[in-house]
Amino acid sequence: MGLKLANVQIQYCVKLREKSTRGKTESFFCSKSVDGNQTLQQEQKQLQPCMQMDNQFPPKKVPGFCSFRYGLSLLLHCCNVAVTAQRTCLSLTMVAMVNSTDPHGMTNTSTKKLQDDMKNPVYKWSPEIQGIIFSSSFYGVVFIQIPVGYLSGIYSVKKMVGSALFLSSLLSLFIPPAAEVGATWVIACRVVQGISQATVVTAQHEVWVKWAPPLERGRLTSMSLSGLMLGPFIVLLVTGVICESLGWPMVFYIFGACGCALCLLWFVQFYDDPKNHPCISISEKEYITSSLDHQVSSSRQSLPIKDMLKSLPVWAITLSNLAYSWTKNTMLIYTPTFINSVLHVNIRENGLLSALPYLFAWICGILAGQISDFFLTRNIFSIITIRKLFTILGFLLPAIFSACLPYLTSSFHSTVIFLILASATSSFSLGGALINALDIAPRYYGFLKGFTSLIGISGALISSTLTGLILSQDPESAWFKVFFLMAAINVISLIFYLIFGKAEIQDWAKERQHTRL
Repeated sequence: MGLKLANVQIQYCVKLREKSTRGKTESFFCSKSVDGNQTLQQEQKQLQPCMQMDNQFPPKKVPGFCSFRYGLSLLLHCCNVAVTAQRTCLSLTMVAMVNSTDPHGMTNTSTKKLQDDMKNPVYKWSPEIQGIIFSSSFYGVVFIQIPVGYLSGIYSVKKMVGSALFLSSLLSLFIPPAAEVGATWVIACRVVQGISQATVVTAQHEVWVKWAPPLERGRLTSMSLSGLMLGPFIVLLVTGVICESLGWPMVFYIFGACGCALCLLWFVQFYDDPKNHPCISISEKEYITSSLDHQVSSSRQSLPIKDMLKSLPVWAITLSNLAYSWTKNTMLIYTPTFINSVLHVNIRENGLLSALPYLFAWICGILAGQISDFFLTRNIFSIITIRKLFTILGFLLPAIFSACLPYLTSSFHSTVIFLILASATSSFSLGGALINALDIAPRYYGFLKGFTSLIGISGALISSTLTGLILSQDPESAWFKVFFLMAAINVISLIFYLIFGKAEIQDWAKERQHTRL
C-alpha cells in the first residue's frame, strides 16, 4: 500500500515538473527509485526534496505586461529613443547652424536679427566639413562592436550601458559650446559620442540573456529595440519647432538632459541578475530564473571562435543583419532625397513624409514581438518556423514594395503608401533573424550581436556610398537600380536564412562539463 502511494506521488511530481517546463523533459530531477521494503514514512521523506523543488516553480499565473521585466523593456525603449535622438538631431540642426539665408520666409531684417541672436549662432562650415561632422559618429563604431559584445558577457551590463548612456548625454550637452570653439571639437565630441552610443545599443542585448524567458524573448526585445525607430520620428517631428522657438542649442540640451535623467533611472532600477533585484516580485523572479536554468550558466567559458565561423546558422543570421542594415540605412538617408526628386514637395512636407515610415516601423516592430511570442506560447508554430516566418515578412515585403516604387512615381498617394510600407515592414524581422542568435547561442549572445552588428554596419556604409555613386552617375534610371539592388540583397539573404537558419542551441554553445578521472 505504501509503495503504491509513493508511486502515485512520484508520478504526480513528474507530471507537475513536465507541465511547469512546458513539455521539456526535466523529470529526471524528481525520479527516485523506491524499494519495496521501504516504509511509507521513508518514501515520503525521499519524496520531500522533489516536492520542495516543484513548490519552487512559479504559479501558473505570472504577471505579464504589468511586471518588472516589461518595465525594464520600456526603460530600454526610452534609452534607445534618447540615444537615437542624440545621434540624428544634428542632421536637422545643421540647417540652422550653417544657414545664412532665410529658410522660413522671414524678412531680411528679421533674419539678420535672428542671426545676431545668441540663441541661434551661425557658423561658416563648408559642405565638406559638414559631411565629416555627419559621418564622424560612425568612425569608432566599426571597431567597438565586437569588443563591446564580448565584454558585455563578462562585465556588468548595468555599468556598461549606464556609463555609455551618461557619456553620450553629457557630450550632447557639450556640442553647442564645442561649436563655438570650432568644428574640430564638434567632430571629436561626435566620435566619442558615436562610440558610447554603439556601446549602449550593443551591450543591451546581453540584458535579455538573464531577464527574458524563452517564451517572451520576441516581445521583450522588440519592445526595447523599437525605440531605435521611434527616436528619428520624434526628432523629425520636434526639432524644427525647437529650433524656431528656442534656438538650435536647446535641441542638444533637451535631448542631453533627457538622457541624463534616464541614466539615473537606469542605475537605480536595473540589476544584472533578477536574482539580486530587491524590488521584483518573488513569483516573477522564480518564473524568470526557472525558465532559464537550463540555458544560463554562471561560469564563463572561452569563445569557440572557430566553431562560430564554421557555423552556417551564424552566417545566416549575419547575412540577415547585413540585409536589414542595408535596407534601413538606404531608406534612412535617401528617403528625403527620393521624396524631393519624385514628389517635389516643400521641406516641411518632406520632413513629415520622411518621419512617417519611422512611426509605422515602430508599430510593426512591436507587433512582430507580440505576435511571434503569441504563436510560441500557444504552440501554433515551432521556434524555427516563427523565426523564418517573420524573416520572410521582414525581407520579402520590403523587397516587393521597394521594387514597385519606381513604377508609382506618377501617383502621389501610392508613392507615399509604398514608401512607408517598404521601410516599416522591415521591422518584422525583429521577431525573426535579428533575435535568432539568442536561440542558438544564449551563452555567447553578446559577442554574436557584436559580430553581426559589425557586418551590418559595414553593409550600411557600403550601401550609402554605392547609392550615392549610382545617383550621381545615372540620374534617369538611378532609383530603379537603387531599389532593385536593395530588393536583390534582401531576397538573397532570405533564401540563405531559410536554408541554413536554425533555432536549437548549437553544440558549440552548450556548456562543456570537465570531469576528472
